[in-house]
Amino acid sequence: MKSFSAKILYLTITCVSIYSCNEKKIVEKTRYHNISNAPFDPSTLTDKNEINIYNRAKSFYQENFRYSPINGGFLVAKNGKILYENYRGSMHLNAKDSINMHTPMHIASTSKTFTAMGILYLAQQKLLNLNDPLQKYFPDFPYQGITIKTLLSHRSGLANYMNVMNPKEWKDGKKVQNKDVLKFFIEKKPAMQGSPDRQFTYCNTNYLLLALIIEQVTKKTLGDYLKEVFFEPLEMKNTFVCNSAFQKDHAPSYRGNGIEEGMTWLDDTYGDKNICSTPRDLLKWDQALYNRKMFTKETIEAAFSPYSFEKPGTHNYGLGWRMHLLGNENKIIYHNGWWHGSNSCFYRIISDSITIIAIGNRMNTKIYKVKPLIEDVTSIRFGNGSSED
Repeated sequence: MKSFSAKILYLTITCVSIYSCNEKKIVEKTRYHNISNAPFDPSTLTDKNEINIYNRAKSFYQENFRYSPINGGFLVAKNGKILYENYRGSMHLNAKDSINMHTPMHIASTSKTFTAMGILYLAQQKLLNLNDPLQKYFPDFPYQGITIKTLLSHRSGLANYMNVMNPKEWKDGKKVQNKDVLKFFIEKKPAMQGSPDRQFTYCNTNYLLLALIIEQVTKKTLGDYLKEVFFEPLEMKNTFVCNSAFQKDHAPSYRGNGIEEGMTWLDDTYGDKNICSTPRDLLKWDQALYNRKMFTKETIEAAFSPYSFEKPGTHNYGLGWRMHLLGNENKIIYHNGWWHGSNSCFYRIISDSITIIAIGNRMNTKIYKVKPLIEDVTSIRFGNGSSED
């Protein structure tokens, strides 16, 4: 029988443990960001540098989107503080459902940043290894030498499923699912684009397979997993994995001339795309990547390191992130997205802690042309002759 003092010690430890667990849940929910939900008000800016960034961002927006405005949102922040923000248009063109800071829109390939960091989070927890071969998760997978890491860095050599699968097999509104793509590659064995880990070749198949690996390891859907580990803790209340039904009913996209883009047989695959979000939610995501409480220093360094050097130039790809390497420790980490008429850009200028985010659902390639703004609000100069992705 335990002594009285031993019982007291046991109860004390138990109470402290319960308190610590509850406290941890509270901390997990609030510690990553300090981004207000209030509308942006430029009159509250008092710092001269912040006012300067606001003026330059405003001028950039007015000059570039005067005749072709973003049907969506545009945001510039420094150290997580919004210094310029603008929302225009409506979800359904010419309707009254005005786009605002709470309106979720399709971010297309910028979704890959969440899939990649989801994998890296599992690796950080020792639930998988980046050097695991795909046969560990898909025993019948016919291609040897491909690892999780080569999927993340787009060095697998696999063909893009969007190019090799036959759309004629998906008629009457039927849409291909991730498991269908895996089955196709196992049974049909389409030719590789190259040998594994020999060169960088951007390929959506890589991230579709990564989503399936996440689901196999966690026993959860990708949407539930990302909601649990990222979206809810970061209070990204308008971010989620979407599907064709959501896009058709709530978030249609349009060509530049205003004609609506219809859904296709490819609109239900995910991991490579199909996350909806807002500029403000992506800013919360941006801030979490600076904070070492969610990801370790080693995880962030792995994600933001370049892995492809076959071609000279300043552009490269990490694990789920594009990057522009400009020397003098100037590193721009970013990802763009395009799907149907939806565009997104998510730029992180690490040396200056500046973030530029744009999301729109009416085709507008000017969304991607933010280099002049980066040069305007930082000391970075891109120079000439660097290779493009």
